[in-house]
Amino acid sequence: MAAPTRSARSASPTTGVLLTSSAVLLAALAVLLTALALAGGLDPSVLGDPGALVRYGLPIARTVHDLSAAVAIGGFAVATFLLPFPSGAWTRAVRVAGVAAGAWAVAALLVLVLTAMDVIGAAPGAPEFGAQFAQFAQQIDLGRALLVTTVLAAVAATVGAAATSPTGAAWGTAVGIVALMPLSLSGHASGSASHETAVSSLAMHLVGVTVWIGGLAAVLLVAPLTGRASGAGKGQRSVDLPTLAARYSTVALWCFAAVALSGVLNASVRLGGWSGLTSAYGALVVGKVVALVALGLLGAWHRRRTLPLLATRPVAFLRIAAGELVLMGAATGLGVALSRSPTPVPDDNPNSTAAENLLGEPMPPALSVRHWFTQLSPDLLWLTVGGLLLVGYLAGVRRLRARGDSWPVGRTVWWVVGCLALLFVTSGGPAAYGRITFSMHMLQHMLLTMVVPPMLVLGAPITLAMRALPARRDHSRGAREWLLEIVHSRYLGVVGHPLVAAVLFAGSLIVFYYSPLFELALRTHVGHELMMVHFLGTGFLFSSVLIGVDPGAHRPAYPMRLILLLATMAFHAFFGVALMQGTQLLAADWFAQITPGADLLANQQEGGDIAWGIGEVPTILLVLGVAVGWSKSDTRENRRRDRKAARDGDAELNEYNAMLQRLADREGPRS
Repeated sequence: MAAPTRSARSASPTTGVLLTSSAVLLAALAVLLTALALAGGLDPSVLGDPGALVRYGLPIARTVHDLSAAVAIGGFAVATFLLPFPSGAWTRAVRVAGVAAGAWAVAALLVLVLTAMDVIGAAPGAPEFGAQFAQFAQQIDLGRALLVTTVLAAVAATVGAAATSPTGAAWGTAVGIVALMPLSLSGHASGSASHETAVSSLAMHLVGVTVWIGGLAAVLLVAPLTGRASGAGKGQRSVDLPTLAARYSTVALWCFAAVALSGVLNASVRLGGWSGLTSAYGALVVGKVVALVALGLLGAWHRRRTLPLLATRPVAFLRIAAGELVLMGAATGLGVALSRSPTPVPDDNPNSTAAENLLGEPMPPALSVRHWFTQLSPDLLWLTVGGLLLVGYLAGVRRLRARGDSWPVGRTVWWVVGCLALLFVTSGGPAAYGRITFSMHMLQHMLLTMVVPPMLVLGAPITLAMRALPARRDHSRGAREWLLEIVHSRYLGVVGHPLVAAVLFAGSLIVFYYSPLFELALRTHVGHELMMVHFLGTGFLFSSVLIGVDPGAHRPAYPMRLILLLATMAFHAFFGVALMQGTQLLAADWFAQITPGADLLANQQEGGDIAWGIGEVPTILLVLGVAVGWSKSDTRENRRRDRKAARDGDAELNEYNAMLQRLADREGPRS
């Protein structure tokens, strides 16, 4: 591959970085202040009058906050997935990410203080400000979210300073993305009538935007270190700019899709219809759509025109990418302006009932068999996860068959059925009624942890991924390399131990339902999603120990598997009986507000009946699966021995008979 031209190498990287960074920041601030002025975001009669410092300082600080967060997460992500290690480009990406995370933490702290001033209506010098600030940061949802983001941004900065391996960069990426999540719970999404859709779509939007913008910034920052000269130093790997740009282009395409989808959902929730586009808020939405389309066209131009010429004309790519980054900065300013502007649809619906305000969505119709199978409660997170799992698996099977390899049809059928069941449980009738009554919650839980996981395990997804995903040769870590890293990690070695998996599967029932975690999962969107992830994960892990064929989990001998299964299911049945006979109401305040006047104890006992009864069929199927696996294992072992005997003339049996003969000769004839 040809090295970058002399003009590209001789240009001052520092000057280019400073000019591009200044242009991005100026574009973002100019668009931000202009949009706020046009949309009324700076009008004291609309937002109140917190003072000029807060009125102007808060949106500016939020813009710096968003841009530094993007550079931090993008830098970590590029080092985690795109760059070879060790290399000078990898080191620069991680260090830049750490510095950006430090700036993010400072900006987040400033946003926290200014937001508190906005809410409290007082300056830090006021006598009661300290106590009121502490109350805001510890007891108010918005304050807690901003405080968590500030702390996690500081943690990401520490990771960036200390990371010396791709695993450290991966931790930086994870911490950065988690730090974004509290922000999805604040602002307009916190009080939206379609609360869960608003929160999930905003979370997807934030992740897509930060990786998209920050990834491009990281590529531009490490571009001067690409080419043959970047291999200088003992043990350092060379970085190929065309390869790096092509990998980022694929990531950017996924980010574009995520941002577009989540943006449409956010707009549909907050505009309330096409008429909302005529408002000032709607005008800002139109501006973001125009920016998104322009960025999409630039991305398509990159893929078709500049990427093929990158090896010989890198300067053209870098200039267009810098211009694209400036446009992204302007779009960021629009996004901050949207968060500070009033929406056509009020955040709180005055016509909603108390139960609907708790649920964040309209109540479903009265429960019936027909409604349980036909009612929808779309969960964007699980629709995305389930859809990607289904499409990705089928694409892997198609790739194997295209190159002439076979893949069992039965595994594909199990996986497809499992993904469809997952989508039904998380976005169909079980999800619509799962937070309404305890019995329906328990039914959803049992389906999620005992019915869906065995189907997915029988699809052998890890084995398929190992065969279908391409392996990288430049010492960077793609999807296949990271999957191998996880499968052989110490963590999975611990939780994949049969006893640990069994304890997590059965013991977490007691910990979850007889602690405040249960009501927390009902009242909060994040708690609900974490509950779903936990029980699906523990069910998958336990099923993998019993009937899985993928690498990763420890699998004991088949007799021990049966004993482990029966013991775990006995504990599970005991849990159901305890609920059936118990008199202590679980999450009583929640269900009393959702279904006032209902017999909560009778419904809870019905849920115990479901927990006890629904486990019978999966248990029988798992026992049959273990038995079938045991039988196939014996058959394979017998065939192996027959082949070995055919090769060596049954030397093992002959040696055994000879040993018996020697023992008999040694003892002599019996009297």
